[in-house]
Amino acid sequence: MAEKRPTILQIIPELDTGGAELSTIEIAGAVQDAGGRAIVLSEGGRLVQRLRDVGAELEFFAAASKNPVRLLWNAHAIAKIIRREGVDLIHARSRAPAWSAFIAARRTGIPFVTTYHGAYSEKTAIKRLYNSVMARGDLVIANSHYTADLIRMRYGTPSSHLRVIYRGLDEESYDPQGVTPDRVAALRQAWGITENQRVVLHAARLTGWKGQTVVIEAARLLNEAKKLQDAVFILAGDAQGRSGYLADLLRRIRTANLEGRVRLVGHVHDIPAALLAAHAAVVASTEPEAFGRAATEAQALGTPVIATDIGAPPETVLSPPRFAADRATGWLIPPSDPQRLADAVSAALSLSPDARAAMGARARAHVTSKFSLAAMKEQTLKVYDELLGTSLAKN
Repeated sequence: MAEKRPTILQIIPELDTGGAELSTIEIAGAVQDAGGRAIVLSEGGRLVQRLRDVGAELEFFAAASKNPVRLLWNAHAIAKIIRREGVDLIHARSRAPAWSAFIAARRTGIPFVTTYHGAYSEKTAIKRLYNSVMARGDLVIANSHYTADLIRMRYGTPSSHLRVIYRGLDEESYDPQGVTPDRVAALRQAWGITENQRVVLHAARLTGWKGQTVVIEAARLLNEAKKLQDAVFILAGDAQGRSGYLADLLRRIRTANLEGRVRLVGHVHDIPAALLAAHAAVVASTEPEAFGRAATEAQALGTPVIATDIGAPPETVLSPPRFAADRATGWLIPPSDPQRLADAVSAALSLSPDARAAMGARARAHVTSKFSLAAMKEQTLKVYDELLGTSLAKN
């Protein structure tokens, strides 16, 4: 008898932008390619067509609501979908919908998997309880060893229930040979970058913990020390309604006399081209990144990266003094330290063309060997197989 085609249901609030959203789409595609059936519950977003392109089914669903009454209603609705569609396993990637999915999975008796994507803050007992659903999966996927340690420390989750699966990098999309010069030129033109200017890129949504204020202060220090050279700092990211924070960033730029040298350019769709347009990339997060895909994406494009030495970046960036200079793929610096960031940017700007090219080649070789999309897909399918007794990972 032929093996039943397993149906995997993933739930995520929106399909807009971010590592969790991209992972949802990539794993849905992997399920389809392996002969399974992939369904995603979400409120939708700019990545809907990309999900449909991989052959997955989308059911629009109020998955972003945090209202307790709505969460219970959603659990009832998800249970109905599970029965109607013959769902074999549900995979949750965000806290609010995870509670509904957890209840629905227990009501219907199917396996429940979570991916712990973020280093969620836990300042109150209520917040700790709210976050704990991400550690309640029959198996819990952690996107780094940092995240796995956090889960063990917070919830006492045994290692037998944890699977570390790094965020996978799409080597084809992040292959420098596949990014045409006109894509790079178009971005530089849109940003107002002249031929003799170099870009220091900080690509992250505009929110305090991503460190935009630290970047502006580092630029001020470099400018006052007359070490800014020909560099322009590009802060690429969507404010997502944080108008007050955006106004504060603009005020800081004006006060530091950095207008024209630090530019806010909004959301950038073509990140590979943006990274190739940059001389160096910065990940300035002041709170731990559970994985921090910006650091691996930069390295894949051969762009030297400067990241804060907290969370997962120490797992992805090879930096002195832990590694010899001839093995380094970037720099790790303390968080919230504008002077150390300024020093690292100055070091990146001072690299000779040959030294920069050598670092870029090492960086690409490093991330493509350790953080591939193919490995993420295979390891995730193995989690499904482990719980279902199927062989998706072998197909």
